[in-house]
Amino acid sequence: MENFQGKTTADLLAMHAAIMEELRIRNVLRSANNPTGDLAEYLFCAAFGWQQAANSVKGFDATGGDGIRYQIKGRRIHQRNKSRQLSAIRDLNGFDILAVVLFDDDYNIVRAALIPAAAVTEKSVYIAHTNSYKFQARDSIWDVADVTDVTERLRAVP
Repeated sequence: MENFQGKTTADLLAMHAAIMEELRIRNVLRSANNPTGDLAEYLFCAAFGWQQAANSVKGFDATGGDGIRYQIKGRRIHQRNKSRQLSAIRDLNGFDILAVVLFDDDYNIVRAALIPAAAVTEKSVYIAHTNSYKFQARDSIWDVADVTDVTERLRAVP
């Protein structure tokens, strides 16, 4: 691990920008946003051979060879924020399976699952002011019928 104490704020931000650009060149990231979501999409598509949808597609992020539509969400569980609330789900009818990966502080994979849309609908809460649904990736979701733990499959992605 590099020692950052002697670096200026400008140095650190330049390093961050360079790292993000390198990850885009390697096709790990697709946007200039927080890397968690892009990393989640990359890992699932690499692990399962799914085809990533264009960024403009509404309701799902990838499609399997069998036509199944996947909404992909990642959450980094940070030492300062232990929340497992995923980013907003805008369309509960736009996907067949929710693919979820939880990361630790250093982006190591903690847990990953494939969750049927019916289970997501049952466990989601509608938020009127954002016109979206919130979903918590609690450990108990791994015990729901038809949820598949894919942690090791994602960890095997180089």
